[in-house]
Amino acid sequence: MENLNYVIHLFHSGGYVMYPLLLLSFVVIAIAVERAFYYRKYAGKTFMVTHAVNELAKLQNWTEIEKVIKENPSIASRIAEAGLHNASSEEAMKTAFADQMGVDAVGFRKYMDYLSATVTISPLLGLLGTVTGMIGSFSILDSGAGASAITGGVGEALIATASGLCVAIMHSLCTHSLAIV
Repeated sequence: MENLNYVIHLFHSGGYVMYPLLLLSFVVIAIAVERAFYYRKYAGKTFMVTHAVNELAKLQNWTEIEKVIKENPSIASRIAEAGLHNASSEEAMKTAFADQMGVDAVGFRKYMDYLSATVTISPLLGLLGTVTGMIGSFSILDSGAGASAITGGVGEALIATASGLCVAIMHSLCTHSLAIV
C-alpha cells in the first residue's frame, strides 16, 4: 500500500502532463494485448501447415492439402488456399500467393502507426513536463528580489522551450493523424 501511495504521489508531482502520458500508456498496453491475440490466432499453426502443404505438394495430393488448410486456419493456410484456387497456371498461383501475403501483411501492421505516434509523442510530453516544472521552480525563485535578475531570463527561455515543445507535439499529432487516415 505504501508503494502505491508513493506511485500516486509521483504521478501527481509530475503535473498535468502525466495524464496524457498515462493515457498513452494504456493505449500501448491495449495495442500490445490486441496484437498478441492477433498474432497467436493467425500465426499459430503456420509451421505445421507450411510443412504439411510442402510435403503434400511434392506428392501432388491436392485434396489432402485442401483438408489440411480447412482444419488448420492460419496465415499459411490462407496463402496456400489462395494459390490452390488460382492453380490454372504457375504464374497465376504466384500472383495469388503474393496478393494474399499483401493482404495478410496489412493485418500484421495494423495499429503500428499508433505505436509510432506514441513513441514520438511520449518523450515530447516528458520534456514538456520537465520544462513546465522548471518554469514553476523559477517562478518561485523569481519572487525574491535578488534572484529575479538571474531567473527572469532563464524562465523566459523555458517558456519559449515549452511553447516549442507544444508546437512539436501538435505537429506530430497532426502528421500521424493524417497518415492514419
